[in-house]
Amino acid sequence: MSRPKLPRKSTSVDMTAMCDVAFLLLSFFILTTKFKPSEAIPVVTPNSVANKVAPEKDLVLITIDKDGKVFLSMDDEQKKEYIANTIIQTKNLKLDIKAFKKASFFGVAFNQLPSFLALPEESRKANVLPGIPCKDSANNELTEWIRIVTSAYQGQKMNLLLKGDNQAKYPAFEQVIEAFKKNDQLKFQMVTNPESVPMGSDLWKQSQKGAPKEG
Repeated sequence: MSRPKLPRKSTSVDMTAMCDVAFLLLSFFILTTKFKPSEAIPVVTPNSVANKVAPEKDLVLITIDKDGKVFLSMDDEQKKEYIANTIIQTKNLKLDIKAFKKASFFGVAFNQLPSFLALPEESRKANVLPGIPCKDSANNELTEWIRIVTSAYQGQKMNLLLKGDNQAKYPAFEQVIEAFKKNDQLKFQMVTNPESVPMGSDLWKQSQKGAPKEG
């Protein structure tokens, strides 16, 4: 006796709910995503195999762009207020302290600071600013900047970083390091683009010795 045949029925899946969820998720990511703003100081750092992570607090960052222009950045607004007051007293300048504290970086001579602080933030771009004068030892204003910054951090830890463009020439680095030396700042970290250790190199062999063996 033959087995009875069951009628075949087409299966249909209601995708309405899934589409609603997909569009809700898409809307959420569009509304909450923050796009990275264009860099005020575009720098292409050299590669290195160092795996030490740069500190995130108490930063004093000196940046050298591809044209050798020097900029200074800080993250502590209280220290910035101290620095602004010191510059006002020593340079006899009228500075907007509130704007000074909010500035993400500084890249002009001392006597140009008032006009620099009057600029809207979107106009403060490295390509239109001269940078802190630092071309030669006779006119190295970075030395005084570092002196004032060091005074602001007196008795506290200061993480001094140097970030230089891969195309920047050596004399620009030399004058920055000279400013560090004149203020007894002999320890600083270089900001580089991390890459993996080349296989077969001495550093790679050392890392393999210290790596745990797979069982």
